[in-house]
Amino acid sequence: MDINRDAPVVAGGEIAISAPIEVVWAIHTDVAGWPSWRPEVETAEAHGPLAVGSTFSRRTGGLDITSAVGELDAPRRIAWSGAASGIVAIQAWTLEARDGRVLVRTDESWEGEPVAADPDAMQAALDRSLREWLEHLKRTAEAHSG
Repeated sequence: MDINRDAPVVAGGEIAISAPIEVVWAIHTDVAGWPSWRPEVETAEAHGPLAVGSTFSRRTGGLDITSAVGELDAPRRIAWSGAASGIVAIQAWTLEARDGRVLVRTDESWEGEPVAADPDAMQAALDRSLREWLEHLKRTAEAHSG
């Protein structure tokens, strides 16, 4: 599963984390735990174990979002898609162990009427969201490993 590279808004980012890949993966895929380390996530719930076809929900930025897992290759890759308020998103994550660290990469695409109406604001929002998510993941994983 890949993002829609032709969507009006596409963003990506990566960060190196000094922690074992299993620690980073466990924190990142513990959806119910997201509110404890991602301040923008008010609530989060996985509807069963994460697997291809499973769903999870969260409330973030005032939006209720339900996503479906489209790809899962633990502890290296997970991708999901979801929609909220007319925005259709696809997000993919890859984790690669390198010399005692983990390179985490995420890419996301947004499309839909609200995105087409104000792509510049939506691009800025997605860029900020991914940067903050990666930074929070790094802080949390390194604190659990330190």
